[in-house]
Amino acid sequence: MKNAVIGNNKQKANLIVLGAVPSLKVSTKKEFSCWRSSGIVKWKGLMNGGNWLLYLLQQETSSTELRTECAVVLGSLAMGTENNVKSLLDCHIIPALLQGLLSPDLKFIEACLRCLRTIFISPVTPEDLLYTDATVISHLMALLSRSRYTQEYICQIFSHCCKLQHWHSCGFKSLPQPLLCANGPDHQTILFNHGAVQNIAHLLVSTSYKVRMQALKCFSVLAFENPQVSMTLVNVSVDGELLPQIFVKMLQRDKPIEMQLTSAKCLTSMCRAGAIRTDDSCIVLKTLPCLVRMCSKERLLEERVEGAETLAYLIETDVELQRIASITDHLIVMLADYFKYPSSVSAITDIKRLDHDLKHAHELRQAAFKLYASLGANDEDIRKKIIETENMMDRIVNGLSESSIKVRLAAVRCLHSLSRSVQQLRTSFQDHAVWKPLMKVLQNAPNEILVVASSTLCNLLLEFSPSKEPILESGAIELLCSLTQSENLALRVNGIWALMNMAFQAEQKIKSDILRGLSTEQLFQLLSDSDVNVLMKTLGLLRNLLSTRPHIDHIMSTHGKQIMQAVTLILEGEHNIEVKEQTLCILANIADGTTAKELIMTNDDILQKIKYYMSHSNAKLQLAAMFCISNLIWNEEEGSQERQDKLRDMGIVDILHKLSQSSDPNLCDKAKTALQQYLA
Repeated sequence: MKNAVIGNNKQKANLIVLGAVPSLKVSTKKEFSCWRSSGIVKWKGLMNGGNWLLYLLQQETSSTELRTECAVVLGSLAMGTENNVKSLLDCHIIPALLQGLLSPDLKFIEACLRCLRTIFISPVTPEDLLYTDATVISHLMALLSRSRYTQEYICQIFSHCCKLQHWHSCGFKSLPQPLLCANGPDHQTILFNHGAVQNIAHLLVSTSYKVRMQALKCFSVLAFENPQVSMTLVNVSVDGELLPQIFVKMLQRDKPIEMQLTSAKCLTSMCRAGAIRTDDSCIVLKTLPCLVRMCSKERLLEERVEGAETLAYLIETDVELQRIASITDHLIVMLADYFKYPSSVSAITDIKRLDHDLKHAHELRQAAFKLYASLGANDEDIRKKIIETENMMDRIVNGLSESSIKVRLAAVRCLHSLSRSVQQLRTSFQDHAVWKPLMKVLQNAPNEILVVASSTLCNLLLEFSPSKEPILESGAIELLCSLTQSENLALRVNGIWALMNMAFQAEQKIKSDILRGLSTEQLFQLLSDSDVNVLMKTLGLLRNLLSTRPHIDHIMSTHGKQIMQAVTLILEGEHNIEVKEQTLCILANIADGTTAKELIMTNDDILQKIKYYMSHSNAKLQLAAMFCISNLIWNEEEGSQERQDKLRDMGIVDILHKLSQSSDPNLCDKAKTALQQYLA
């Protein structure tokens, strides 16, 4: 049976379909005896004896040799299709194999581990199955010392069963804290707490290449976005050598590419977690150049993908690393080659090559967009070089409509990165009418794409962007107002942020449309949002809406009561300095209106609050409150005398005299200017 199924997926599937795996009782021992001696090779004949593979595996009365052979056959079946693995999982193969690890026989243990390894590396196997019994991890750690095979298989199981899920924002960490598993700590924490670092570290110097490689892969997933693991790794030594030094040795050009790449991933994770400085020589002179090498044409397509994605992650948040990478081995030009697959030559000459290229084409484009996004995150010159790269804007626009969600997301990220450039917003973005495909993306996309696309739209709606007007005409207000009602925090922030940018120095009609689209109820909902970013952006929107006197008076005539109520609630609430400063600035804008200022003067509660903040311990709040007073008492405006008299009776002038002696030059000057209005 073992010999018949090796390398033959059809025979493996047939065997499973005929019921070789399920753990059912066999009627008599005689049937097993007959089966063993008969040598019948027809599957149907074999299966008449009953469903026996797992049964034999779990029978302590079976000889160890027989149980080992069963584990080997099961492992062979698992190497077939994903459906094979699903069938094995349905038969509860994992608990049976884990039970087998309690055997004293090493060969049987190795066969069970080999089968477990094959099952766990399958994408259809839930990683959590390894963590259902708390004693399993401890036992696996203990088995690490048994042989080089147990070391290889266990490390491989750990590296495939240590997964993190992330939500995505504009960065790669979407960004992104690890989500806890439903039943407790995340996989990294479980493995770390069971001594994974100490138990696996010495395997990095094993005489077996496979063991070294699997240990390295294990550390690459353990350290990913995990400061605790990374800080531990940086201080661990093996045979008198610190792990970062061992990783650097594994980066050398004479080492296998797989080892170079995985070592670079380990050092990248440790760097991003803060365990290694970004200006450390092992990052600048070793890791970064190694990853750039992996992007070259000489490397396999899958290596180029992994190299580019790891490099994108390494440099994502560091300006200096972005600059160094951009001038290393003509990287920006090199990445343009990622978009040339499948090539016309391979289509003509080699069908297998075409199939291979097609398989990796999406991954290549995704990796290139990600790396371009990281490269252009901060530096204007780098962005210019990226956009001047062969057909770059066309490639991004095409990427926005790709069938692959991952490519679309990466393309939007790249666009978002480049949209931070004022010059490019005015030139390339306008020349290619980027706003059109972006608006199309925003109509119907998963949240992870919507978050980045709406962030990009925020930039395209800035006052100096030529795209602002056509975006407005395309019905963006309704779309953005709907985003503010999303349960997704990032979408709420981006929706209100884009409306804030849209309202800046906008015409009165646009401002009215925004208020109509949001509705008073939704505006209050946003002003009472638990997230401070939503609150700040909503206040910013209100501040932009309430600018220029005719607009202020018009908006306050229709929404004045609600806005004053919202301002009162915020000034009375437990909010930080920035929130209250922004709220006082809104009051200052209202005070600048011709008729709107009466809403303040007739509201004694608000006036008392302004007076309170004039004497506050924070200079920013004092200054913001002073702007309110200055706008109310400005003597060139109608009714200024009555307003001055009322505020004098409240004791405002006395406070102004005190502030005119302030050591803060801004407060002092503003107080003196206000007092001059009384003297004029």
